[in-house]
Amino acid sequence: MPLDITLFTDPACPFAFSAEPVRWRLKWHYGDQLRWTARMIVLTLEPGEDAKLAEGAPGLQRRYRMPIDPSPYARRFSSEPACRAVVAARIHAPAHAEPLLRALRVRAMLGGLLDDPALIADAAREAGLDPDELAGWDAEQALQDDVAAARDPSPAARALDHKLSGPAQERRYSAPSYEIGTAAVPGFSPMEAYDVAIASQAPGIVRRASPESVEELLAWARTPLATAEVVALMQDSEQTVRAALSKAARPIAAGADFYWAYGS
Repeated sequence: MPLDITLFTDPACPFAFSAEPVRWRLKWHYGDQLRWTARMIVLTLEPGEDAKLAEGAPGLQRRYRMPIDPSPYARRFSSEPACRAVVAARIHAPAHAEPLLRALRVRAMLGGLLDDPALIADAAREAGLDPDELAGWDAEQALQDDVAAARDPSPAARALDHKLSGPAQERRYSAPSYEIGTAAVPGFSPMEAYDVAIASQAPGIVRRASPESVEELLAWARTPLATAEVVALMQDSEQTVRAALSKAARPIAAGADFYWAYGS
């Protein structure tokens, strides 16, 4: 039986985006032994959070090397419309929910505004959804349930208050945070923390080795991956990985780096 993992996240969060290499590693190493549910935090519900996001994330781009445009956003924005779209897809077209979240993240990290209907529609089409149909799906109660759950961390998570966020009177999971079975791993964490939590919840789980080639990896991912994501999955030097990608994949310029699509 698969081990359930709940991911608390928000497509607007540059920390969550910077942690994507670790999430891709979890998906690779454990495959369908894990059953994922992504729940939306809606960061911009909190006063001042939209201003923080609007400043951009140049420090995170330099540190984690994900394709983030370090420039400030054109204006403040709300992540709620994009989060609602992800929840709607999760309910009505679950196979498309993760591709939609990915498409929204990528656009947001390149300066897109997550309350722009045109951006959400474009991301929906990329994820294989009809934008008009997506916009018509009712997801309001489910979104509010996500918001409430994100602001009700488990007792184990509350013991790690420095890994939580939000105002003092209403602590919440930061993005990304994981509930792995009955274990909690709040906040930005290394791969080893998730490995330990997974092993404690499912001692018989099988962890497969790293990919043997970038071709194998990109064919499996079925979506363009950032250089930093490929490096993390291959567990090799960036120089070696870039050389392999240049021979096997098509670069897609993004922010300060690239995504890589399978095939030349």
